[in-house]
Amino acid sequence: MFLKICKTSIEKDIVIYSLKVALVVGVILNLINQGDVLFSMQLEKINWFKLLLTFAVPYLVTTYASVKERLI
Repeated sequence: MFLKICKTSIEKDIVIYSLKVALVVGVILNLINQGDVLFSMQLEKINWFKLLLTFAVPYLVTTYASVKERLI
């Protein structure tokens, strides 16, 4: 079952859909959370871990939901 989940999670259509969602949601959340720093171009004050995590979480959640839907 684990192998089937892993194979499904890297199918092209799921990856593309998850990337699109992560891009939109990640940009919005980063603007909410760090917008003042991003707009002032103070790159040394950007929390890069938070920035990357803000894109990773929507990607993982969307992938999980897509795989779950496909396998049920």
